[in-house]
Amino acid sequence: MLRFQSNLPRLPVPTLEETLPKYLSTVKPLLSDAEYKQTENAVKEFVSSGDAQKLQQRLVAKANDPSVLNWMDDWWLDAAYLGYRDPVVVYVSYFYLYKDDKLRRQQAQRAAAMTTAALEFRKQVVENTLEPEYAKGEPLCMDRYKYMFNNCRIPRKPSDVNAMYDTAKNTHIIVMRKNKFYVVDTVINGRQLTTGELEYQFQRVIESAGFAKGVGLGALTADNRDNWADNRELLLAAHPENKQLLEKIESASFLVCLDDYSPVTRDEGSRACWHGDGRNRFFDKPCQFIVFENGKAGFMGEHAMMDGTATCRLNEFVCDVVSKTPPEQLQVNAALPAPQEINFHLNAQVDQAIKEAETRFDQLIANHELTVLAFQGFGKNQIKKFKASPDGFAQMVIQLAYYKMFGVNRPTYESGQTRKFQLGRTETSRSVSTESIAFTKAMESNIPAEEKIAAFRKAVKSQGGYMAMCVNAHGVDRHLFGLKKSLRAGEPVPAIFNDPAFAYSSHWYLSTSQLSSEYFDGYGWGQVVNDGFGVAYMIKNNALHFNVASVKDLVVHGKKYVNGTYHFKQCLEDAANELGDLLKTELKPQAKL
Repeated sequence: MLRFQSNLPRLPVPTLEETLPKYLSTVKPLLSDAEYKQTENAVKEFVSSGDAQKLQQRLVAKANDPSVLNWMDDWWLDAAYLGYRDPVVVYVSYFYLYKDDKLRRQQAQRAAAMTTAALEFRKQVVENTLEPEYAKGEPLCMDRYKYMFNNCRIPRKPSDVNAMYDTAKNTHIIVMRKNKFYVVDTVINGRQLTTGELEYQFQRVIESAGFAKGVGLGALTADNRDNWADNRELLLAAHPENKQLLEKIESASFLVCLDDYSPVTRDEGSRACWHGDGRNRFFDKPCQFIVFENGKAGFMGEHAMMDGTATCRLNEFVCDVVSKTPPEQLQVNAALPAPQEINFHLNAQVDQAIKEAETRFDQLIANHELTVLAFQGFGKNQIKKFKASPDGFAQMVIQLAYYKMFGVNRPTYESGQTRKFQLGRTETSRSVSTESIAFTKAMESNIPAEEKIAAFRKAVKSQGGYMAMCVNAHGVDRHLFGLKKSLRAGEPVPAIFNDPAFAYSSHWYLSTSQLSSEYFDGYGWGQVVNDGFGVAYMIKNNALHFNVASVKDLVVHGKKYVNGTYHFKQCLEDAANELGDLLKTELKPQAKL
């Protein structure tokens, strides 16, 4: 798994001569002439004052330090994740919703099959036998996989920490049912439980949990991180045994959440995986497999230590193995130790803290909306016939949809992975360009189809070109982030970082990212700003899938958009249809047989 790791290149530091003009080119389509002039002057001053060169020297020195594998790693982990104080659920964590398993409609049965597959993947990670990933023939960094199992985010002030536990000593998983935690060991006397035995153990958990809900202790992990840090101390102080009990959860390989809810629609299933009821979860765990009462299933990931590409591979592996394995029969084995419920010792203070966390969670969720556009008109196969990049096509659908709804295009984030570098994570691909704005305006005008198509192709070329720079770590956002982080305490902040355009151009009205799997029926996460949308999308062979999340009735620049989440979904569908119809005019008709 790690055989290429030490030979991967270090994350480069782009030159100022490359980044600063590129930054200006990305903000120009977003600003008025007067605003652009102000930004241009701030950039010139950044260079003429000597500040840019001074900060660049410090950044290059850090990058060249032999003890530093990745100049951005520690800064980014703290700024983007561990130092982030808002709740992880909705704002940071993400989910996958699986397609239905028609051979495993029983909750315990499907959970057992998924667990066996996940344990096989864990074995490959632990033993370093997992095959490395490649992008265009180049090996990718596999370091993050060590944070997948037997890990947990721990709340602290001012920044959380990550805890890693011994994989050999901790072969148990935690199974949740009715808000109650159960310890299920997957290895007994040196032998891993069969799928049939795991199903028996899960059935025992369901029976033991009964009909009454337990205390919603999991809601503490759904709270503001400072609140959870304080309340975790309260929980530990309530009784000496609580530390050991909490560590049983934190050290587990992963969680399996057996929900007592039966989602029917794609929207219901997606929301249930995105946040659930906030109680039957432990949101600090990087991997939570969720199986519902009616056999539907999915996954929730905590984002701090890993990005979605790693857990997407895990979940595709799980779905693939399960789909290719005949269902096993339930194996009643009374000799297996019964799953042990974790009974925390709670006092009035902790009880009150849980109630308050539940109230805050319920209010947070009530203020959010999620809906899914499962567009069945066409997918990757057809887009390739249009001689277009599938990702570029999807990005232009999103841009056109936004223009249809708001009459303007605004800053858009698309995630580009930099895993070809040691400890590489992501770079921001800025989707809005002069070409993309010309395209959206062209589509809403009455110009000839050929001119609209030409505008589309220019926009896609621009988007693809910028993404190519990003995967080679030559975007602008991470470099500017590094320059700003190179400032020392007490030093004046250069005008470039206080310029309104600096904040505006990274205020992501659209936060977008693509992960695609034919096994998934949903994938998503929340918006990053409350006047924007989170748009996770999948490009399947014959379908497009957009998950739209935002606050309910969002307010954008003073205007309230009642049902705005659903309106944007409709705009996405209209945009996909119109762009597809436009490009079909270029296709030669198929000969009739």
